[in-house]
Amino acid sequence: MTVDSVDPDDVDAADILGSAIERREDPALVTGDAEYTDDIQLPNTAHMAILRSQYAHADIEDVDTSEAEEMEGVLGVYTHDDLAREDTPGELPFLVPTAWLLPSLNAVDHPILADGRVRYQGEAIAAVVAEERYLAHDALDGIDVDYERRDAVTTPGDALASGAAELHGDADRNVAFDWEIGDESKTDDAFESAANTVEIDLENQLLIPNAMEPRAAVADYSPGTDELDVFMTTQNPHVHRLLMSGVIGHPEHKLRIKAPEVGGGFGSKIHHYADEALVAWASKHLERPVKWTATRSETYLTDAQGRGHETHAELAVSDDGDIEGLRVDTKANLGAYLSTFAPAVPTYLYGTLLSGQYDIPAIHCSVDGAFTNVPPVDAYRGAGRPEASFLVERLMRLGAKELGMDPVEFRRRNFVEPDQFPYETQVAVVYDSGDYEKPMETALDMVDYDSFRERQEQAREEGRYLGIGFSCYIEACGLAPSELAGQLGAQAGLWESSVVRFHPSGTVTAFCGTSGHGQGHGTTYAQIVANELGIPYDDVEVVEGDTDEIPHGMGTYGSRSAAVGGSSLVKSAEKVVDKAKEIAAHQLEADPEDVEFEDGKFRVSGAPDRNIGIQTIAQEAYLGHDTPEGMEPGLEATSFYDPDNFVFPFGTHVAIVEVDPDSGEIEFEQYVAVDDVGNQINPKIVEGQIHGGVAQGIGQALYEGAEYDDNGSLVTGSMQDYAVPKAEHIPEMETDSTVTPSPHNPLGVKGVGEAGTIAAPQAVVNAVADALEPFGVEGVEMPMTAERVWEAANAQATADGSGNASNSGDAGEPRDGRDAAADSGGEN
Repeated sequence: MTVDSVDPDDVDAADILGSAIERREDPALVTGDAEYTDDIQLPNTAHMAILRSQYAHADIEDVDTSEAEEMEGVLGVYTHDDLAREDTPGELPFLVPTAWLLPSLNAVDHPILADGRVRYQGEAIAAVVAEERYLAHDALDGIDVDYERRDAVTTPGDALASGAAELHGDADRNVAFDWEIGDESKTDDAFESAANTVEIDLENQLLIPNAMEPRAAVADYSPGTDELDVFMTTQNPHVHRLLMSGVIGHPEHKLRIKAPEVGGGFGSKIHHYADEALVAWASKHLERPVKWTATRSETYLTDAQGRGHETHAELAVSDDGDIEGLRVDTKANLGAYLSTFAPAVPTYLYGTLLSGQYDIPAIHCSVDGAFTNVPPVDAYRGAGRPEASFLVERLMRLGAKELGMDPVEFRRRNFVEPDQFPYETQVAVVYDSGDYEKPMETALDMVDYDSFRERQEQAREEGRYLGIGFSCYIEACGLAPSELAGQLGAQAGLWESSVVRFHPSGTVTAFCGTSGHGQGHGTTYAQIVANELGIPYDDVEVVEGDTDEIPHGMGTYGSRSAAVGGSSLVKSAEKVVDKAKEIAAHQLEADPEDVEFEDGKFRVSGAPDRNIGIQTIAQEAYLGHDTPEGMEPGLEATSFYDPDNFVFPFGTHVAIVEVDPDSGEIEFEQYVAVDDVGNQINPKIVEGQIHGGVAQGIGQALYEGAEYDDNGSLVTGSMQDYAVPKAEHIPEMETDSTVTPSPHNPLGVKGVGEAGTIAAPQAVVNAVADALEPFGVEGVEMPMTAERVWEAANAQATADGSGNASNSGDAGEPRDGRDAAADSGGEN
């Protein structure tokens, strides 16, 4: 089902919420009028370039900057020692902080410029500031670094192994933390008594973020006022202001962070990096604007990567098909240092989602975080939830196969039932609402499941291999309330703020502490406010991403914007209406209790002709000539909204593929996404978010993966080597939705920005496994390149010594018993 856009001029305020109006942000973006960070050109701007380590692990014996310092046009060359010398009075850390603590956390120091040792390729060693950008980069060649190489480890399993090279003296055996959730004893008992068990070893590979605009920053210091403005690619300006204030020792109230157009983030622009702090410090030091824009190759080396799990998991199942227990042991890659929210991602954002859509009576998960010689690993679209959903849905396929059950029936049998909500899982969360069978049934109809199984059997007889893969995912969005977040280790609240301000003319500016970077907040937030106030959509302007404009805010990530930020706007709008109602009652000479508000007008009950519009009230509020006694002029309200709980979107995605075992090529026949994200503010934007998320999920399944050699050097260091999928690689998607409102916020929304990324990988992997089931293939590691698929399909022939598919009539042929497997209905 494709959602058609509508013109906002054709929609009344009462109907604007839920209408698929066109995004107001797009004209500037598609015509080149939008301003990105790199577009900002301030007078007298100097330019920064950063010298980065060529090695993944080494001691720094000496850094000689003399040649660079003597180059014409170079304004300054800075190392770790220079920062200490140029420090303002008092002791500053110049350390990149982490903002999430765990009881067992080894919070190692992360200097913004390397202090005697580098721990990943690309770590910053020195910074050059010059009059011109290219001159700054040329000056990097004038810095001589004397290294003493050390052994490197890049995977968590290797890093935690006995005898591995250690990165930090205060993190024994490279352990960043050890963490667990669930009831270990109860889970062990479930496995001891289980009639059937299945197990799997999985790798959820490291992914490199690829935003349209690389990270960038422009800092402008005014010595006369001690004001420091920093324009930067950020998803959370206020959090960056707080952290940067501590890193460089600048007063928070004199530090402004502003996000222009950010060019996409996907999580990678949440985190506090050394580079932006260096730009801000250099601007203070030189007392002039300083600009830095990362090259694409820099971002590949330095941007916080995602995923990086190595997992062993087991599922206990009864003979009737009831899931009795789930046991998970994960080793998580944290990279060389702890990034901003890194400790939360493989713990509370992962372990708490391991029940999936299923009623599992016993779960235990242990996670060992490992320091490795790769860049810091942190949140990337989905952040822990894709890893959990991938694991659960891969096990669902194996559980069904173990029992010879249809994979749909196995899932259906174990779903949490609608009358069980709110449902408390065995891993500490309470699902808000849901009907998990509805999206599955819709998806089954869309792919004509029974007919597909018949087609699949016929195709196998013809030597063609079709497969269907299911993904029944669940997501947690809008982490809250703040008290709970604090108990889990967050060093920040997770509420959201907003201001709704009428102007005397009756137009409105809505300020929100989130910070959109492509999600369409300017459109959806205006829809919310217009609906609440009953005014034309075009009369509402939305402002985000500027710490000087917003009281405070927690940013955009984790699909929290609508559920938390949008709900804050509702609360502020309600307060505005309450004040306006008092003024209206005074103007209409009525008791406020007798005044009703609907469609932007206040009416006296029983006397509809006695009415006044809220936009007229705005003018009266600012005139202050005739308002209730003691009331302050003006018409605006502020809210800090802290939700009662997470929200939990869910859905079913189905992939149908054809796999050629002779070449390893995978071709999509159909991709169906049926999602339940609660009430939809703008169905067209929801559809777009699903499309984008699925594209990233398919990217992980088939194309993307960071690879390092034995020395810790990045092999996939550019788009020539790291396969970001193009439009031609993404199948046409068929989307639909069900609606189960969340009871935890006034909009009834659940979040949609990460749903497709969470759902897609396992749908595709399960489809390929289903296609290759006659060859005895249980799964192919992501990314499922043609080579990996070919090797998996031909593994049996190779083991038998029969050669490969291109040279042997036996290789590539299904193993014996394929007809029996096909007759069982297959599995996925």
